[in-house]
Amino acid sequence: MAVQISNWLSAQLLNAALRSTNFTAPTSVYLALYTSDPTAADTGAEVTGGGYVRKAITFAAPALVSGRQTVSSAVDVEFPIATADWGLVTHVGIRDAATGGNLLWTVALPSPRTIQTGDKPKFLASGVTVAFVQ
Repeated sequence: MAVQISNWLSAQLLNAALRSTNFTAPTSVYLALYTSDPTAADTGAEVTGGGYVRKAITFAAPALVSGRQTVSSAVDVEFPIATADWGLVTHVGIRDAATGGNLLWTVALPSPRTIQTGDKPKFLASGVTVAFVQ
């Protein structure tokens, strides 16, 4: 399962590292749920309605895992109880704002889930990882 960096973040990091352009890192990042592939261009369908909100996510310090610098979620991420069906959630994204903002990374879920009224999606600590491919 390949984590995909967004076009927006790719440009920001390249400009910062190679062109001396300032990049202001987000103060918080949020886990978002999608019913279609957000793609690097941020064109997917994010869940809406039924009590859905993006949830803040924190990451532990980077560590070398299988030769790649990797970060993993530090604590569980719990979404609110769905007050209506959210549909088949196929992807997650990491965004830089609670609403709107920019997509940073996205990945397809290994086991997509249909979220129905009364469900409460949860991602366990260390369940969300991001690594740069070398």
